[in-house]
Amino acid sequence: MIKTLINAWKIPDLKRKMIFTLVILLLYRLGTQLPVPYVSSEALNFYLTANAAGSIFDQLNVLSGQAFSQATLFALSVSPYITAQIVIQLLTIAIPALERLSKDGEEGRKKINFITRIGTIVLSIITAYGYYAYMKNLGAIVDTGVFAMIVILTCYVAGASLVMWLGEKIDEHGIGNGISMILFANILSSGFATAETLINQVALGGFWNIFFAILSLIIMVAVITLTVFITNSERRIPIQYAKRVVGRKMYGGQNSNLPLKLNMSGVMPIIFASSIVSLPATLAMFWPPKSGSFGEKVVNLFKTDSVVYLILFLGLIIAFAYFYISISFNTVEVSNNLKKNGGFIPGIRPGKPTADYIKRVLNRITLIGALFLAFIAGLPLLVNIIAPGYLGALAFGGSSMLIVVGVALETQRDLESQMAMRHYKGFLE
Repeated sequence: MIKTLINAWKIPDLKRKMIFTLVILLLYRLGTQLPVPYVSSEALNFYLTANAAGSIFDQLNVLSGQAFSQATLFALSVSPYITAQIVIQLLTIAIPALERLSKDGEEGRKKINFITRIGTIVLSIITAYGYYAYMKNLGAIVDTGVFAMIVILTCYVAGASLVMWLGEKIDEHGIGNGISMILFANILSSGFATAETLINQVALGGFWNIFFAILSLIIMVAVITLTVFITNSERRIPIQYAKRVVGRKMYGGQNSNLPLKLNMSGVMPIIFASSIVSLPATLAMFWPPKSGSFGEKVVNLFKTDSVVYLILFLGLIIAFAYFYISISFNTVEVSNNLKKNGGFIPGIRPGKPTADYIKRVLNRITLIGALFLAFIAGLPLLVNIIAPGYLGALAFGGSSMLIVVGVALETQRDLESQMAMRHYKGFLE
């Protein structure tokens, strides 16, 4: 990775793109520090620090680079844009008109992007109002008048729209995927809190403090190594193309393969599962249950240090991994494309048998990928159950770890492909 960055820096065109990306990320991080009028960030930060553990707000805070708990201009971060993308992706499967647009080349992609932008603004307005109402209930709003509400909502909607614009500018003139790069910067900014936690544990002295600090570092390195290995792993199904004679030329006859990523669903199952299991803790922040009531017992059952929470969380990750693959990968369409192009899997008849074979292989590797996601996401929770109070040393949760590693590998592949296109011999050796 470092060698790739050094080699890319030597190419003027790529150097300009890398500098442009860094400038955009710097502007974004500056935006996360800009205060919003009529909002007391100290009151919100104090309450979230004490009560947000295990809720969806804890996850939003990490993904926003701590901007959510500080109620700054970019508090909503990329969440509305990512949510809009997921919704449009699901609607593309359900609505035939959107499905036709997604297959209509560059023009269709532009229309899909325009619809996604509109959806982002609508979700930003809804999210901003919910965020405002939540802060108002906590007493974090200095002025509760109508004008102050309009100013606050306008700031947060404008901030979410600006984040979307910055991400698209990285797509056009920078390196890598813009939204992924912003998430990457946000999560890395939270890494300073992790380093501070480890340093404080060592400074406290004592065998167990030092032991858990060292163990946390070892686990982080091991998990990063495993994540890189699984992310790059794939199952390659051999494909052979029949020979065809067109005029005096012969086409086909090549051997190829159909690569199936081991972790094709990425981080989405973890995000879906964490959103559901954190729902009781999130609702309890709006409507606190009475002491000793049934509601309090339910909330305690779904805390992050509960075995029930861990089991349900891992089960939902596996279920959502299969669900996401089922809606994002159409085995029948892949089989039909192979048949149209004269391709076939050796020993498998074209058509439905090919689709069934691909589906069978896909189900097996999805199980491996889902178990990997469950392990990555469940490890910090398991450590917190065994040794309460040391979860802070493992602040890089499952989704954060996968995003960081995935973006780093994607950026490296992007740089290498662009260097290869420029025919700079020896740079990839």
